[in-house]
Amino acid sequence: MIPGVLTVAGSDSGGGAGIQADLKTMLALGVHGMSVVTAVTAQNSLGVQGAWELPVEAVRAQYRSVVDDIGVQAVKTGMLASAELVEAVAELIAGTDAPAVVDPVGVSKHGDALLAASALDSVRTKLLPVATVATPNLDEVAQITGVRVESEREMREAAAAVLEYGPRWVLIKGGHLPGDAVDLLTDGSDEHWLRAPRHDNRHTHGTGCTLASAIASELAKGRSVPEAVAEAKQYVTGAVAAGFALGGGIGPVDHGWRFRGDG
Repeated sequence: MIPGVLTVAGSDSGGGAGIQADLKTMLALGVHGMSVVTAVTAQNSLGVQGAWELPVEAVRAQYRSVVDDIGVQAVKTGMLASAELVEAVAELIAGTDAPAVVDPVGVSKHGDALLAASALDSVRTKLLPVATVATPNLDEVAQITGVRVESEREMREAAAAVLEYGPRWVLIKGGHLPGDAVDLLTDGSDEHWLRAPRHDNRHTHGTGCTLASAIASELAKGRSVPEAVAEAKQYVTGAVAAGFALGGGIGPVDHGWRFRGDG
C-alpha cells in the first residue's frame, strides 16, 4: 500500500511552492499526496500579487473528508494565513494519529507576508505544540521567538527557543547564512547537523515547502525523524541544484530532478 500524505497549505498559481510543490515532492518520493487548500494566491516568479484565505469551514471539511475516509500516514502544514485557520488546523492535527511536519510560513521568497501578525501567537501556542517536526527558516525563527541568528553557533539558541513552544523536534534551516547550507535538527538532547554544498543558483522558489513535504513523505514511509530529515535534505539539495529559470524573477527548484536520471 502506498503511504498517504496530506498537505494543508496555500495554492501557488506559479507552481513553484505551496500545494503544487508539495504534491510534486510527494510524487517524486513515492507517496500519495492529498491536499487541503487554505488559501488561493495569485503568484508568479516576481512575487505574490494577491491572496484569498478560504473559510475555516471549507478547510475543516476538506481535512475531514480525506482523513475520515482515506486516512493519512503524515500531515504537512504550510501557509495558514490567520489565527482562526491556525487554531482550526492545530485542533485537527491534534486529533489525527499521524506525524505532523509544521512549516511555519511567514513570508514568501520575495518578502511578501503570508501570515497575519495576529496569527503568530496562535502558531506559538496552538500549532507548534502539535508538531512532530517544526521547520522554520531564520526569518521565521526571528518572527516566532525574537532570536536572530547571524552565525552557525547561534542556531542552537534558536532551536532551544523554538522547542520551548512544544514541538518534538525542530529543524533550524540555516540556508540564509553564508557558506555551506547547514541545518540543525534537534529534540533538545539528540543533535544532528546536516551540511550540503551551496549551489550558485538563484532559482530556489519553493525550497521550504519542498523540504517539509519531503520530510513528511519519508515519515509516512516509517522512517525515524533523523532518517526522514537526512533523506529530505538530500532530495532538496538536488532540487535546488537543478532549479531553473521561469518567468522574469526567481524560478523554482526542480521537483522532478530524479526523473531526469540525475539521482
